[in-house]
Amino acid sequence: MSHMSPEMQSCIDECLRCYQTCLGMASTHCLPAGGKHVEPGHFRLMMACAEMCRTSAHLMLIGTPEHKHTCRACAEVCEACARSCEQVGDMDDCVRQCRACAESCRKMAA
Repeated sequence: MSHMSPEMQSCIDECLRCYQTCLGMASTHCLPAGGKHVEPGHFRLMMACAEMCRTSAHLMLIGTPEHKHTCRACAEVCEACARSCEQVGDMDDCVRQCRACAESCRKMAA
């Protein structure tokens, strides 16, 4: 995909990493941990974050200009997910990846 800017490719990579991190941590960390890790609001936010990241990456990959809208929303959802994971605790990988994705998506949305 030679027509894609390095910034867009970087954002796609961050979105896919965040998708993998949120979905993976929800499945292999939160579910087994139980308690506050599976509180409905937190768990749904993790699922929403994973899906928003996947969708943002998808729209960038197919080359639609509407990716700016999904990237803006993705940044907001990622920030909310990072805050929730921080409050739950013991989720540093998710917090770090959500913040990195949010930063990258904000740049793409500008």
